[in-house]
Amino acid sequence: MSTASARRPNIVLILTDDHAAHSIGAYGSVVNETPRIDEIARQGVRMDNCFVTNSLCSPSRASILTGTYSHVNGVTTLFTPIDASQPTFISQLKEAGYRTGMVGKWHMGEQESANPQGFDYWDVLINQGEYHNPRFLSKDGIRVEEGYATDVITDLAIDWVESLEGDEPWCLLIWHKAPHRSWEPDDKHKDMYSDPIPVPGTFWDDYSTRSASARRALMRIADYINNDDVKVAPPEGLSYEELALWKYQRFMQDYLRCVASVDDNVGRVTDWLRERGDFDDTLLMYSSDQGFFLGDHGWFDKRFMYEESLRMPLVASYPRAIEAGSVHDGIVTNVDFAQTILDAAGAEAHPRMQGRSFWGDLVGVPSSSPAEGMYYRYWENDDWFHKAPAHYGYRDARYKIIHFYNTSNGLPGTGFFEYPAEWELYDLERDPEELRNVHDDPQYASIREELKVKLHAAQAAVGDSPADGRAPTEDDRRSVLTRLTNR
Repeated sequence: MSTASARRPNIVLILTDDHAAHSIGAYGSVVNETPRIDEIARQGVRMDNCFVTNSLCSPSRASILTGTYSHVNGVTTLFTPIDASQPTFISQLKEAGYRTGMVGKWHMGEQESANPQGFDYWDVLINQGEYHNPRFLSKDGIRVEEGYATDVITDLAIDWVESLEGDEPWCLLIWHKAPHRSWEPDDKHKDMYSDPIPVPGTFWDDYSTRSASARRALMRIADYINNDDVKVAPPEGLSYEELALWKYQRFMQDYLRCVASVDDNVGRVTDWLRERGDFDDTLLMYSSDQGFFLGDHGWFDKRFMYEESLRMPLVASYPRAIEAGSVHDGIVTNVDFAQTILDAAGAEAHPRMQGRSFWGDLVGVPSSSPAEGMYYRYWENDDWFHKAPAHYGYRDARYKIIHFYNTSNGLPGTGFFEYPAEWELYDLERDPEELRNVHDDPQYASIREELKVKLHAAQAAVGDSPADGRAPTEDDRRSVLTRLTNR
């Protein structure tokens, strides 16, 4: 398989908001089917270990664009707008002769300085955007587009490419609102999923071994999905358990209906590329800005470093270079997207960009060693909405360590509360559902200390700092190295 086409590829990045990998057929979903997203995986590659570095919409989008971690690009929370003038993979592609377009959900600030830059064409939703008759902001101002947002975004994206003249390659970002809360399906899909949807095995998780940080979170479907979310009042006389299951069904029905519309529109883009004769020469990528809890551990939403929130779907096709039906199980993150796209296009990455291009992995010519693990930091520390505390952590192929530092310490964020710092450790091989925190288990003492050193090393490698100001000493590092050598 050749590593590149004689023609530089067109690039299409379809991004959704809150689409959990475990509600995609290619990732083994037991709750729905997504044939058109799955088709991209069949025609190309499925990434099995793609992770977000800050599981929140705005920060993830900023990391995807800039190829940098939140503390570098400045978008640490929902309340920190992007400086859109900073280098992005879009600005680099534009310098390399690409035409560039962006349609859909931007959601990185309302200030003029936060509006998209580096694009020949941009047309974006206002803030979160509306599902029906959405408002759009472009260089020409604000207007309303009649129709359903997922369809409208696809229409506008296709129309822009159709308007182009010449043979220069183009890059198009199609960024959907769906399936973000308030989960409003269109008429075409509103009657889907009327049969009972399987309930996750961890739905009644009591967090018995977890930290107080996890137990404090206000994310249980039973308590924090409201009547506006489910669109109808629940039946009277339900017990707490019955009401929780009823809310789960209603939430999931609308969520999956929104996903079904996304899947149809992914198919529209694929069919359109084929009709143009561009499919083989286009790097077509589908992802979501983070994962999402779908009743897992009784929760909805994201934010935490647990698997359902941390894991991003990512499938990609480019028949000229990527072998159909491939699976890549190496660890990659949203910070890696920018350099990977630029690598595929033969364009230079900006020196400021972090992470690692995994393009060579996909075409059979690795350009660097695979990542041993990944670093995560959630900064928001909110005390008013979901009560998800600030934390950072490190995950490798088997283990995950999380530090809930539980204080703003003058760092960026929105925190008002301060609780004692806490740690969690999971053995993902023995406990893939993360039900048993083994941080204090004597059998994991050596692994725990080793992971703490790796965590701080990963943190330092990307230029971040520990919340408590303490980094591992050289004695710490030598101790870990000795243990590794003697295994």
